[in-house]
Amino acid sequence: MNQKRLHEIGAGLIVPVLILAIWQAACVSWEINPQKLPSPLAVARKWVEYLLPLQPHVDGSWLRWAFSGEMILDSISSLYRVVLGFLIGACLALPLGLAMGASKGAYTLFNTVTQLLRPVPPIAYIPLAMLWFGLGNAPALFLIVLGAFFPVLLNTIAGVRQVDVIYLRAARNLGAGGATLFRRVILPAAVPYILSGVRIGIGTSFIVVIVAEMMAVNNGLGFRINEAKEYFWTDKIMAGMITIGMLGLAIDVGMNRLNNYLLRWHRGLEH
Repeated sequence: MNQKRLHEIGAGLIVPVLILAIWQAACVSWEINPQKLPSPLAVARKWVEYLLPLQPHVDGSWLRWAFSGEMILDSISSLYRVVLGFLIGACLALPLGLAMGASKGAYTLFNTVTQLLRPVPPIAYIPLAMLWFGLGNAPALFLIVLGAFFPVLLNTIAGVRQVDVIYLRAARNLGAGGATLFRRVILPAAVPYILSGVRIGIGTSFIVVIVAEMMAVNNGLGFRINEAKEYFWTDKIMAGMITIGMLGLAIDVGMNRLNNYLLRWHRGLEH
């Protein structure tokens, strides 16, 4: 890690550290009710407790015991739903977006229903999802699919439709047919937009899964936060929120690095 990167990380930590210092000082100085606002140290203790296994290690696999903490199991459950729901939503949206972007007929056929459904937030489908699928993974996956579908769809359409007409004319003059034109010109030009939609879609999926788990699932980070609310465990609520933030940051950083790698040709980068 070079010095510039270390400097960027250090600069990015200034505001969070300052917020934590002010928060801790306020809790100590004003004696705030910990059920309303626990101190950062109390939240950190609860976060570690949430991370560690609930039972002491007796026998069996040490590795399985080490990863048996509530936070790890909840995070795995939430990430499983996010990944599966996002993949389903993206696989449905991508071919439809390519077709709507490349074909005026397909765009005319599907655009009206797309614009009717797009403004409805996935959370609004929760009652229907529970009526149709009951409780468990099925309604949560349905909501995540909806959350991922429209960002990928709209960005794919925009990417295909924004291809410069000069490139299309040049390819046709060089003898490129419809399939070759789509594969060698339109699709590569649309990739930056598609990847932007993927990044937005997976972020939306992560938001939706937390809400879905609060309503229809009996495990996961959203469920655990809702459970903590019932018992007034404010420190555990905040520990869960911090875990969500850390996972979201990790996903976004990973997607950003993947985008930079896949688009290095687009940005003139070799490494």
